[in-house]
Amino acid sequence: MRVRFQADADLDGRIIRGLRRVAPEIDIRTSGDASLAGLGDPEVLRMAADTGRILVSQDRRTMPAHFARFTSDAQSPGVILLREAIPISNAIEELALIWNASEAEEWVNRIWHVIKVLGSSVWLRTLKVPYSSHAGRTIESMV
Repeated sequence: MRVRFQADADLDGRIIRGLRRVAPEIDIRTSGDASLAGLGDPEVLRMAADTGRILVSQDRRTMPAHFARFTSDAQSPGVILLREAIPISNAIEELALIWNASEAEEWVNRIWHVIKVLGSSVWLRTLKVPYSSHAGRTIESMV
């Protein structure tokens, strides 16, 4: 199944506009279209899950902990966290790559961090460990 994205309310609108310009066939729903403004992370995660969309967010402060709690008793299509300082062109390129090179099933219950290091994007894959046995902690590894 094809990847479909849900933009969080904090996602820079230039990323969405640029992605639509570069690859109009990519299915990305804005936070306005989904009425996400003012909702907390748990509600946003639930709405993305209900529609089978990978959440794209720049909320690196609170989203990882809410994601861990959410996936302890529900299934998520996944979350992609972009660093706030990532260049817009890099964010667009990474999302287009994800859409072109992966299937939705590969993202289920996964949270990925995309950061900018020395002129190129680097993926940090966060592997979810059982919430109950490790208090929601995660293990990060370079990919």
